[in-house]
Amino acid sequence: MAISTDPPSKPRLLGDWGTSRLRLWLARDGAITPWREGPGIGVIDRPATQVLREILTEMTDDARPLSIALCGMAGARGGLCEAPYVDCPADLAAWAQQAVRIDFDGIPLAIAAGVATPAASQRADVMRGEETQVFGAIACDPALTSGRHTLLLPGTHSKWVEIDNGSIMSFTTFFTGELFALLGRSSLLAAGVAGDDEDAGFAAGLDRASAGEGVLGDVFQARALQLRQGRSGAWAAAFLSGLLIGGEFAEMAARGALPAHIQLVGDEKLAKRYALTLASHEIRTTIFDVEAITLAGLAMINPGTHDVED
Repeated sequence: MAISTDPPSKPRLLGDWGTSRLRLWLARDGAITPWREGPGIGVIDRPATQVLREILTEMTDDARPLSIALCGMAGARGGLCEAPYVDCPADLAAWAQQAVRIDFDGIPLAIAAGVATPAASQRADVMRGEETQVFGAIACDPALTSGRHTLLLPGTHSKWVEIDNGSIMSFTTFFTGELFALLGRSSLLAAGVAGDDEDAGFAAGLDRASAGEGVLGDVFQARALQLRQGRSGAWAAAFLSGLLIGGEFAEMAARGALPAHIQLVGDEKLAKRYALTLASHEIRTTIFDVEAITLAGLAMINPGTHDVED
């Protein structure tokens, strides 16, 4: 049997460059593999263009990508190159067409457009990155092209997205993830000891939020209960998580916006916590693999088949 000596084709670089994290994949010869992770646009200490150049210098000549496709804060002000927002209602064709396509050191680079509520809307809202996952989910599940559906994408900025016949009609952003991170760096958790009681802490936070009295008056309980009842630091952190996520659901419930079924997108630990919250509200849940739908969305703006603009 003859053995092929043809070298492997050069890869295409795909990436989700968010506020807090960078994730990169290599697509080569029909296979996609994780390549590396790094800091997000919101935490890098030098220009994004410099960071991307440094990443590319790590690659050998035969691994230098044929093209790059990125979503998320790479397209924000202060990112690689500002990409426009597509107003709701936004369908796949309008979104993909608005991707920014430039030459980056001789490599075709596409950056996904964001999605926004119309400027004249009573409630202004924007997203970058989540729209790629939404359109990727639609590509992976054709059932989402028909009828109305709600997608919930927890993360730094949690998004509740309403889609109708495959178009993003509206969405609501919650500051949940970033607020949790900020509180985690505060004095609230400084009094705690080690513990393995996270599940109990999360459940306690959900219970407090479900009481409907608002979350601000209960945030300090994370510290006080460590001092007065010996709760661990792990319990207190999970309590804060449950309180904030529960507060997010309480706000949606107050608006009459909790549907009977939600499509959930998120990494394993965070998706588990949101799934527990959904179950507590008796909401049926379908969980998408966040990596699979992100890659499916990025494939739709892959610059390999497009002309490059200077």
